[in-house]
Amino acid sequence: MSKSQNIFEMAQQQLDEACELLGLDKSTREFLRWPQKEIVVTLPVRMDDGSIKVFKGYRVQYNRALGPTKGGLRWHPDETIDTVRALAAWMTWKTAVVDIPLGGGKGGVTCNPQELSDTEKERLARAFIGAIAKDIGPTVDVPAPDVYTTPQIMSWMMDEYEKIKGESMPGVITGKPIDIGGSKGRAAATARGGLFIAREAIKARGEALAGKTVAIQGFGNVGGWAGVLFKEAGCKIVGISDISGAYYKMKGFDTDAMFEYVGKHGSLEGYTEEGMKAFDNPMDVLEMSVDILIPAALESQITAENADRIKADVIVELANGPTTPEADVILFKNKKFVVPDFLANSGGVTVSYFEQVQNAYNFYWEEAEVNERLDQKMTAAFKAVYDMYCKYDKKVDMRKAAYMVSIARVARAAKLRGWI
Repeated sequence: MSKSQNIFEMAQQQLDEACELLGLDKSTREFLRWPQKEIVVTLPVRMDDGSIKVFKGYRVQYNRALGPTKGGLRWHPDETIDTVRALAAWMTWKTAVVDIPLGGGKGGVTCNPQELSDTEKERLARAFIGAIAKDIGPTVDVPAPDVYTTPQIMSWMMDEYEKIKGESMPGVITGKPIDIGGSKGRAAATARGGLFIAREAIKARGEALAGKTVAIQGFGNVGGWAGVLFKEAGCKIVGISDISGAYYKMKGFDTDAMFEYVGKHGSLEGYTEEGMKAFDNPMDVLEMSVDILIPAALESQITAENADRIKADVIVELANGPTTPEADVILFKNKKFVVPDFLANSGGVTVSYFEQVQNAYNFYWEEAEVNERLDQKMTAAFKAVYDMYCKYDKKVDMRKAAYMVSIARVARAAKLRGWI
């Protein structure tokens, strides 16, 4: 991605390349390049000191050809409409690649949640839902937690929506606490889905997952669960990073203890294990000599500047958009097997879909059933993408193969509806 190219332009570039390979007509390509609906709202919120602060909020409903739009809500100081557009586009391809009957959406509020008290967060959450209530719903658009939003924030949002509608509608929001309609297994779903995908990727190479060395960039909810689950599967987690720095341990970390520490302290700063080495730059974890690299932080982390120094043979993208198009070219040339974000991290939206189903039936599954259904969905999704990859004699990368599977499904649905 060039310095002048923003994240939405990057998403469009990836789409264009896949459309060219599929041979889609010009009108279909143009239709798929843009969101179907964008909502921008201004949110005045009373702060604890009595003052009024004005926030900007966004909701992009990118494409609903396959069903109601679905996607997270991010609270971030650098949130922009282009970021939300790009993430909504990737959600569209994500729900399509994992073959669930949902479209793609995304939302955000430009704010720094670390500067807000709990009462201010609640007022902001309720203000946002109040502003977009007429544009969302279980059969229209279903938000969920994302960067810096939590199950508690989802609870406030659901409650506000139900107050406005005057009825119980738990399916309007997913990622809720289990006590009020959340699904068992949701907290670990993104990482668990990534584990199933990594297992299939390694299996496709004729190898076993157990015994592989792993480095994880980002140790929040997704990265932390990845550390726990990959270790449980027999991997050795030798590299980990978060905002406090990058860490290496040749014998492998006790990721359960690390994840518990982060839950109490907010980061790995101050954490120690015997044999652990620290690096000041969190980016150093990307270049460690491991079998599997898991970017689980923010977008645009693997770029043209550092792609040649990536040593891992398999990259499982649990973050959204961690690799730029220019870096993809370099990684493919270097024979790195990249499992793209919207396939690798689709476990979260899959279990969110399961949550919607359970809400609609008012009947809830045990965690073992959730995980079994997730395994089936992720395994089938990987197979569809890998088959497309092989169909082109492995002359396209897995990202293009995943795009082709997703775009073909969305385009087919749009044509059947008579839209294009």
